[in-house]
Amino acid sequence: MVTKQKQYVDYADALTAFSTGLGEPEWMLQLRLESLNKIEELDLPIIERVRYNRWPLFQVPNLTGAPAAKAVEITKYVEDKADAARVIQAGNETVIETLPESLKDKGVIFTDIKTALKEHPALVKEAYMQHAVKADKNKITAFHAAFMNSGLFLYVPKNVVVEEPLEAMFIQNSLVADSFIKHVLIYADVNASFNYVEKFLTAGDMKNAANILVEVVAKQGAQVKFSAVDQLGENTTTYFNRAGHTFRDASIDWAIGVMNSGNTIADLDTNLVGDGSSSDLKAVGISSGKQTQAIDSNVVSYGLHTVGNIFQHGVILDRATLTFNGIGHIIKGSKGSDAQQESRVLMLSDKARGDANPILLIDENEVTAGHAASVGRVDPEEMYYLMSRGIAKSEAERLVIRGFLGSVISAIPLKAIRDELVDTIERKLTVR
Repeated sequence: MVTKQKQYVDYADALTAFSTGLGEPEWMLQLRLESLNKIEELDLPIIERVRYNRWPLFQVPNLTGAPAAKAVEITKYVEDKADAARVIQAGNETVIETLPESLKDKGVIFTDIKTALKEHPALVKEAYMQHAVKADKNKITAFHAAFMNSGLFLYVPKNVVVEEPLEAMFIQNSLVADSFIKHVLIYADVNASFNYVEKFLTAGDMKNAANILVEVVAKQGAQVKFSAVDQLGENTTTYFNRAGHTFRDASIDWAIGVMNSGNTIADLDTNLVGDGSSSDLKAVGISSGKQTQAIDSNVVSYGLHTVGNIFQHGVILDRATLTFNGIGHIIKGSKGSDAQQESRVLMLSDKARGDANPILLIDENEVTAGHAASVGRVDPEEMYYLMSRGIAKSEAERLVIRGFLGSVISAIPLKAIRDELVDTIERKLTVR
């Protein structure tokens, strides 16, 4: 009988050929091989109140480098916006990549990770799994580091302010059986400022795994506003890990809509390392059918006078499960820091299951911290007020839910993405 450890070791030659075929630098190949050897030594990350150890998350991807047998028809997903700063990927391939000359002239790099590793290897190496997430953090990150097969690199240079949103769309190709192991690396140099918006969705209905790692590294004084709408399919089992690392006086603000249809863990981590740095995290989720979703938000304060806010709202339909874990951790020595969080869940079915699990870990005295959590149903007084104005019950319920989730929707800078998030919420509520 072949052990899992032996199975992974046996991929060393295939990974070497895969990396060499892509023209990756030697350090990247070594990271892959070192991570490969550590997969079985490491533990799964702990997600409180969620048992996911039997989820099929360790599906090895196709390493031949050959195009998928069936390609995604992108016209049904993509609007014609020739002047936008955007990257669109279908499966493992980039199908659209546009960046205005004005941004190129300022040194902005917005391209797929394969191109970045060939054309900007030293710059990628500075941030790739060096700050926000280390490859050996856990079993899932090690698997990702070994088998990553596509992704994106965004670099905004020192003192550059980008006014228009930088957009990315990632379409999982589930017309074929292939693991979706995507790496997004966002590197904001000193005093850089920009909005980044991404969307994940699925084409096709094959059963596949998704292992998605997003790193945001914000150097001194950088300001990053990160927005995302996740809409992966019912037959996709997903582990999202979005992680941020702030240097002095930097900020990362997250606005994330977790709207997937399959079993999903959204692991959201921000390390406030530099003095005076901050993170404001807003996340909404809707679980429906029989799916299980968990949103695990963790903000750790290391520097002086940091501010970490977590704000999570979710709605549960049918027999679904939605778990919110919010962890605010102030490390010893992080004086003057502030950690606040709120997690609230609405259940629209007697058979739904919801958890709101706030955790404060405070290792320092001279700080401010607080949390709030609730799990319940739609407020009958709100419903009565709306229905007394002649609004039908179903419409009143949707209005209450829209208001309940509105704080995250309004934080997304791109109107088209805001509208899409609203449409996604409406579809999920209508399908009930």
